[in-house]
Amino acid sequence: MFSFMFLLLLLGPRVFFSSTHVAVISPQDPVLRIGSSLTATCTLSPELGFHANTLYWTLNGMRLSSTTYSVTSSDALSVTLHSLNGSQQQSGDNLVCHRADGQVLAGSCLYVGMPPEKPVNLTCWSRNTKDLSCKWSPGGGGETHIRTKYTLKYKLRWYGTEKECENHGTWKQRYSCYIPRNLALFTPYEIWVEATNQLGSSTSDITTLDILDVVTTDPPANVQVSRVGDLEDQLTVRWASPPELKDVLFQAKYQIRYRLEDSTEWKVVDDVGNQTSCRLAGLRPGTVYFVQVRCNPVGIYGSRKAGIWSPWSHPTAASTPGNERLQSGSCDPKPGEQNSTLRRELKQFFGWVRKHAYGCSGMSIKLYDQWRVWLQKSHKTRKQILQDDNS
Repeated sequence: MFSFMFLLLLLGPRVFFSSTHVAVISPQDPVLRIGSSLTATCTLSPELGFHANTLYWTLNGMRLSSTTYSVTSSDALSVTLHSLNGSQQQSGDNLVCHRADGQVLAGSCLYVGMPPEKPVNLTCWSRNTKDLSCKWSPGGGGETHIRTKYTLKYKLRWYGTEKECENHGTWKQRYSCYIPRNLALFTPYEIWVEATNQLGSSTSDITTLDILDVVTTDPPANVQVSRVGDLEDQLTVRWASPPELKDVLFQAKYQIRYRLEDSTEWKVVDDVGNQTSCRLAGLRPGTVYFVQVRCNPVGIYGSRKAGIWSPWSHPTAASTPGNERLQSGSCDPKPGEQNSTLRRELKQFFGWVRKHAYGCSGMSIKLYDQWRVWLQKSHKTRKQILQDDNS
């Protein structure tokens, strides 16, 4: 008896042997749609010598009500299940016939699910123009309850044979696939996903793309944010280009976003172009800002549009200088206090600039430089007039 039970544990509930079959369940391992009904019959071997009305059924270890049973003969007991739910596990639900003392006699796996719906949201990108990564979402609710195979297929648009992507993602990235090599440039590809299971199949819409149009990079590296001297409302951002952009095929455009330390709202700077530094203007004095940068490769030839934005870089924090105030009661300001007066006047000027230009605005920086020179000359002229009057 011990060796027989040990064999049951090894083989699972579906197949049981002694010298002959002890019992058999029919149908064996059926595949059914959700909501279907099923009548299964457990037929005993005549040599067992006991009646079918002593048997009972379990589904996934739970005993089924005897009201669902029907004794069709002395050696056959059936069970009827209505409105079946989706299988609790993709390997199938275990329907088992037991003897009165609990011994397992026979088993069958129930596969209850739905045919796959059309896969959606197929997107692809390339890191180096030689590979291609794609991901998609299953159609509908995404859960078919039974094993469903997804296959990414691709071919050159006007010629070439159909190929299958072989490097599918693991469980967490199972709706993805990676093509590592042997891709053509300057010729569009047609790409689609096929989903199949035992209840049916479905195919996504075809996506047409050129490899040069879907190139992306890692985020810009070495993002540094620093103050602009003692200016209270500006910060300078510098970064390094991603190594992928050393390829002669590509140049880049960048985008910056920044936010206050205690805010979740980002302000985006779109006019950075392909430079690797930028001065942010119109900021609050004495405030911590978080800054991020991302990159978009642009094809120099063979491509008519930009690539795909990289992820944002990790946030880099920096603070603007605090707002220093003049000490009250001082009639003859010291040189440092003159600078505070100058900054206060500049703050009034940039209050106007903020209404007309944000972020990396070359106009605002140029106007600031002109304004600062003018104010310095104005202070010198005012001081010279006072000295002449006193003399």
